[in-house]
Amino acid sequence: MRRINSLSIEATASKLWFDEDNMWIALNDGRQLSVPLVYFPRLFEATPQQRNHYELSGGGTGIHWDAIDEDISVPGLLMGNKDVTNYKNLV
Repeated sequence: MRRINSLSIEATASKLWFDEDNMWIALNDGRQLSVPLVYFPRLFEATPQQRNHYELSGGGTGIHWDAIDEDISVPGLLMGNKDVTNYKNLV
């Protein structure tokens, strides 16, 4: 039987911001999550303008960047998921 963490599934994003190394996500339940940009190569390589041009989708369960063709799941972030396709090349 597969166990599902309901806290991560119910979490939704309300806002994003970036510092030099991280993407920060404000969750609607008051938590804040920091994720290293190197976990997502397209975000890591993107300009600050491209990073800041995002759209929250699915009521905040997803984050989409049209210009860099990136989609990230908020529940996935809480479970520790990252884009591993090019991650090894950046660290």
